[in-house]
Amino acid sequence: RLSGSSSEITNRPLPADDPTRRRPDISLAKERLDWTPTVPLEAGLRKTIEWFRTINVDDYRPPTPNF
Repeated sequence: RLSGSSSEITNRPLPADDPTRRRPDISLAKERLDWTPTVPLEAGLRKTIEWFRTINVDDYRPPTPNF
């Protein structure tokens, strides 16, 4: 919805070491830095999508080893 992508979603089995629950805990940032998020989730996702559209993702990928 946010990205406007027409990509098809393909569900695949999770790797054995994949965490089945993702729930980031920012309590340490709150405690030590007195920080809390100020950007609503949807607005942050929109900004992230916009940024990805401006970059060449290959510049951010680690080199693939030659086999």
